[in-house]
Amino acid sequence: MDIGPKTIEAFSKVLAGTQTIVWNGTLGVAEMPAFAKGTDAIIAILAGRTAAGATTIIGGGDSAAAVEQAGAAEKMTHVSTGGGASLRRKSSRVAR
Repeated sequence: MDIGPKTIEAFSKVLAGTQTIVWNGTLGVAEMPAFAKGTDAIIAILAGRTAAGATTIIGGGDSAAAVEQAGAAEKMTHVSTGGGASLRRKSSRVAR
């Protein structure tokens, strides 16, 4: 119901040099404190990346709430509750 230390470490390594991060969705049942450790760890990593100059975009109600609850909303570049809308790809087909 949450990610563990090895997954947190793996995400940390992948995100270490990343300059643009779009995050939509918590990493477990983050609304339950016992299962929010992974989400909180990723929030801390993203805040650190933002401080290092990366662009961090947080989308979705659950993700935005977790970032707010962690007191890290001001440490991100952009936080929006519009998760699905921010991820939806514009169709190249023209409606007739």
